[in-house]
Parts: sequence; structure tokens; C-alpha cells
Amino acid sequence: MSETQPVAGRADRIRGRTAVALAVVVSFWGLILVDEMVVNISLAQIAEALQLTQTELGWVVNAYLLPFGGLLLLGGRLGDILGKRRVFLVGMALYSVGCLARAVAPDAWPLIAARAVQGTGAALATPCVLALILNTFADGPLRRRAIGVYTIAGGTGAAVGLLVAGALGALGSWQLQMLLAGGIGLVLLAVTPAVVAETPRQSGRFDFPGALVSTIGLVALVYALANSQSGGWRTGPVIGCFVGAAVLLGLFVVITRRTRDPLLDLGLFTERRRVGAYLALLLMPGAQIGIFFFLGQYFQMVLGYTPMTVALAFLLVSVGMVGAAGLAARLEPRLGARTVIVLGALMLLGANLWLTRLGAGDSFWTAVLPSLLLVGAGLAFTTIPATIRATAGVDDEGSGSASSVVSAVQNVGSSLSLAIIVAVATTAGAAAAANPPADVPAEAVEGLVFEASMTASFATGAAFSLAIALVSLLVGGRNRAAAPPAAAPAPGREVTHTTA
Repeated sequence: MSETQPVAGRADRIRGRTAVALAVVVSFWGLILVDEMVVNISLAQIAEALQLTQTELGWVVNAYLLPFGGLLLLGGRLGDILGKRRVFLVGMALYSVGCLARAVAPDAWPLIAARAVQGTGAALATPCVLALILNTFADGPLRRRAIGVYTIAGGTGAAVGLLVAGALGALGSWQLQMLLAGGIGLVLLAVTPAVVAETPRQSGRFDFPGALVSTIGLVALVYALANSQSGGWRTGPVIGCFVGAAVLLGLFVVITRRTRDPLLDLGLFTERRRVGAYLALLLMPGAQIGIFFFLGQYFQMVLGYTPMTVALAFLLVSVGMVGAAGLAARLEPRLGARTVIVLGALMLLGANLWLTRLGAGDSFWTAVLPSLLLVGAGLAFTTIPATIRATAGVDDEGSGSASSVVSAVQNVGSSLSLAIIVAVATTAGAAAAANPPADVPAEAVEGLVFEASMTASFATGAAFSLAIALVSLLVGGRNRAAAPPAAAPAPGREVTHTTA
């Protein structure tokens, strides 16, 4: 007994340290998501304070989105080559400095430059979050739980951001809101070296041509998707960016095939199960973006809720996620990723279909509350097993690149889904405005148009949910492959013991 006690104590200390490390990296990931919601809500206040034109205000948004979307693959690869903690720290520093700089920007262009720095930092740090989780926790229950925590942080960022924006907005200072994220980022930056272990560097040369072509291609794609959301699908710049993105990303594949140490391992896309998980993650935003986008307006325009009440209502999604995350992580190895994803997709389908019945006179408690809880549970049941399957079998050296693909797929999926849902809703609203029922008074037409747009968005979310269920067939069931021989754990790495 005396010989085993020190081992048990050592294991407890390792678990405690990795728990703190997980909390730190996931907290920074959550900070990025919360801050973006705060910025979106504060845009009108910022525009009024700095006298921004609509073009300048658009660049305040795009200056962040473009480097963030374009540099994700680069951030993951740099983490593999230079060390994931090192790149994570650089990303944290850039992001925090950008947050602080935007708060003191005197006019448009310093603000836009600060947002670009912030987006670059987010692109470097984001893929390292999931990669550090993969490197810290070996395949098994602990990794599944850690991915569950990561998923919860991502899924609840919007609701928490609404709460923060509502609370700080009451103080009337958008600078204070901007400073808060920078201050929290600097605190996490100071703590990270003490609690997060560095990962080994990967040998090999850096693929500069691949990095350049993929970055420009992704920037063009993100720009096209962002600008098509306002109905500009057929404009020359948007079409040109879509064509340019297709050509450049195709060229990236050619370069990658001919490069000895490519930016991205194309072998990640040769396994059917992993591709199915990527497709599920790509489609996931489409099942819930319309709910957040239109319900927020419904709460304020129809039900008369204050911004803080809206935030509290959306916290129900977080409640559903937290309640279902642990169960999803436990069911994945027992039922298989495919079954759990299908269950989640059915939850999302039910939530969207239920909301298509929503009208102006309906009660929040019966018409909305069940759907919000169901959305949270559905997101947990779909995202957690899809992320587990997307990163399964990836070794420590390639975890940065694999994580960057997950982040890039989710980012492109969010932009694509929003563009599609806005286009469908706009078309439905225009049709309702053009042909209103004869017995509807003129002053009620605006409400009719909004209701038609909202219903169309929920129907589109239901279609995305069905698509998730279909692509989950590629993911496969339970993984019955024999586990590889266990290797000696790296120092400070969590060790998972199983018994027959």
C-alpha cells in the first residue's frame, strides 16, 4: 500500500494541472466568441462615437473576419512546427493587444488596424486550443470530456456575449467593453506558461507557397461569403472572389501534393469517417444560426424584451448544452458517433420545425422555451461526437493541422450558412410583401414580412438538420478497431488507465 500512495498522489496532481490548463485554453476560446458578440452589438454605438461611414463600419467587421478566416490553416501548421503553446501565446498576445488598441482608437483606420491585429491573433490561437487539448489528453474518456468542455465554451459564447454586452451597455461606454476583453486576455496570457505544457516541435520545412496560396484563397472565400449575406451574390466583386477562391484553393491542393512537408496533410480527407465528421461540422451552424438571428429580433420586436432579457432567454441554449454534453460524451463510445449525431440532428430538426409554428401571439414558455433547450442538447449531441471523430487517430505532431481544419470548416460553415439563410429569408419576405392577403391592413404588412422571413429561416434550419443526419451516415458506428500499443506518456501528460 505504501508504494502505491505516491503514484496515486502524483496522478492526482497531474489531473489537477491538466484541469487548470484546460480551463485556461478553453477560457481564451470562449473569450474570443464572447467578444465578437459584444462587438457586433456595439457597432452602432462605435459608429456614432467615431462618426464612421457604412463603408468604414463594414471594414471594422471584415478587418477581423478576413485574417481570422484566412490564417487558420497557417496557425495550425505553425503550432506543429514551432510548438503549440508558443504559437498560442503569440496569438493571445496579438489578440489582447488588438483588443486594447481598438478601445483607444481615435478614428476609423486605427480601429480597423487594431481589428486586423485581433483577427490575426485569433487565427493563430484558435487551432492551438483544440490541438493543446488533443496533446494533453490521450484518446479515451478524458479527451471526450475535454472536447465536451471545448464544445460548451463554443456553443454558449453567443449567449454569454449577449449578457456581457447588456450589462456593460448599461454603463454607456463602448470603450469599457472593448478594454475588458483585452484585460482578460492579458491575465490568461500571464497564467498560460505556468499551467500549459509546451508540445514538441515537429521537424520539417515550412511550406511558404502553400501558406501564401491557401491564405489568399481562404480570405477571398470568407470575403465573398461575408458580402453575399446582404444579397450581393450576383455582384462582380463577390463572383470574382468566389472564382478566385476556387482557383487558389485548387492550386493549393496541387502544391500540397507536390510538397515534401505540406501545410496540410491531405490524408486527413481520405478517410470516409473523418470527411463525414467535417461535413457535419460544416453544416452544424446552419441548424442554429437562424434561430439566434431571428429569435433575437422576435424577442425585442414582438415580445418587447430588453437586451438583457433576450440574453437570459438565450441562456437556455447553454443550459441544454451543459445538461447534454456529459451524456453525449458517454454515449459516443457506446452507441457510436453516427447514432449520437443522428439523435442530435433530430433534436435540431424538431426545434426548427417547432419554431416554424411561431406567431406573434404565442407564449414564450410553450412556443419558444422547449425549442431553445432542444437546440442546446442537439448541438451537444452533434458537435461533440463529430469533433471526436474528426480528430481521432491524429498523432501529436499533426494535431495542430487537424485542429485548424476543424476550425476552418466551422468558420466557413458559419459564413456559408448565414449567407444562405439570409438569402432565403429575404426572398420569402419579399414574396410576402409583394402579395399580402387582402384582409391584412397596410400597417400590419411589415409584421407579416418579418414572420414570413423568420418562418423561412427556421425551415432552412430544419433542412440543414436533415443534411447533418444524412452526412452522419459517412461517420460510421462504433469504432471496433484495436487500440495501438500504448506509448510512454510525455512528461506532464494525462494518463488514462483502463481495466478489462
